[in-house]
Amino acid sequence: MPFTLPPRIPSGPRRRSLLASAAGAALLAGCSESPDSANTAGSPSAADRARARAARDSAALATRYAAAIAAHPALADLLRPLRTEVVRHTEAFGGSGQASASASASASASDSASPSASDSASASASPAVPADRKTALSDLAAAERALADRRTNALLELPGELARLMASVAAAGAAHAFLLTEGAK
Repeated sequence: MPFTLPPRIPSGPRRRSLLASAAGAALLAGCSESPDSANTAGSPSAADRARARAARDSAALATRYAAAIAAHPALADLLRPLRTEVVRHTEAFGGSGQASASASASASASDSASPSASDSASASASPAVPADRKTALSDLAAAERALADRRTNALLELPGELARLMASVAAAGAAHAFLLTEGAK
């Protein structure tokens, strides 16, 4: 028995190919680099605010790393490369790595100061660091984890390129938290 074609062959694209095309177009539109449509003259867009907030968060985290390095010089080999990456994250979000570097310099300067000056300088310039090394590492790991979680939760509200940057930095923060947790063991 010979194979016969159906009496009517539909012309044009089929329903599945149209749906696949529509889904693909929606994905591409979500990843476009178009400016934020909510941007009005004189006010920063949501993306600009998120970028500035991310830069501030990374700069604050770099300050915490600098304070931990100053309080526990034996941990410098573990913490210095992680802090360097956090400074790069600050710069990637448009922040200045100079503020983080000056916080590091002030933290090391407060180590060489007299005890009373050191107490007042560290209270105003850098965050408190636990005296115990394991607790200091655990605190840094918790800060990295919390920041990575906040950045991951913010991804849905960000435009394409910034969302990719935020996801990458959040993943790096999660890796830092893992390394700090392993270093505390």
